[in-house]
Amino acid sequence: MTTSLPPRAIELPDYVLDRREAVPALIGDPRDFLFIGGLAGTSRDTASLLNDGPTHFSMAGTMGAAAMMGLGLALAKPDRTIIVLTGDAELMMNIGSLATIAVRDPKNLRIVCVDNGHFGETGYQRSHTGFGVDLEKIAIGSGIRTTTTITHTQEIPVGRRMLRETDGTAFILMRVRPTPPPAVKRLLDPPAQRLRFRQALLAQG
Repeated sequence: MTTSLPPRAIELPDYVLDRREAVPALIGDPRDFLFIGGLAGTSRDTASLLNDGPTHFSMAGTMGAAAMMGLGLALAKPDRTIIVLTGDAELMMNIGSLATIAVRDPKNLRIVCVDNGHFGETGYQRSHTGFGVDLEKIAIGSGIRTTTTITHTQEIPVGRRMLRETDGTAFILMRVRPTPPPAVKRLLDPPAQRLRFRQALLAQG
């Protein structure tokens, strides 16, 4: 005999922040970090922060890869703080990466998930988080010890301190409205971008 559970009431989150204001407010001075930008919106977020400078690497066509690229960079450059700026849909494509990151727990890695509850890359269909999936809880369950969710402006200073003061991997979920990311022209040629990023790392020692 099989039984089914009654439907679970899920309280959907608020999405009130404007990413074009909230992301720069969270990051502060971007020169403090090296960046891996996820697909679509977060790629534009990182490019806008740095005027498409050489210390960010934007992803294109590699959905789910940003977090693991950030882990590799954090392990290779332990003297620099690495920020992975990724979206909710992009992270969901490789959610197991959070478990691997938690096991390694590099002290210099920060995962910032800009969650707009939609698939911005494919037409703004509602995503898993828009139906109630909580990525911070998944990060906690994976073993990441320092986490927070930012939904309103007054919570941003807590996240900004986490980026700079955490000794160990930190996960920040920032919920934003499904509005367009910054309009910025990016270098999207993969070999050229790889060479530019590598030269910037070598120049910094």
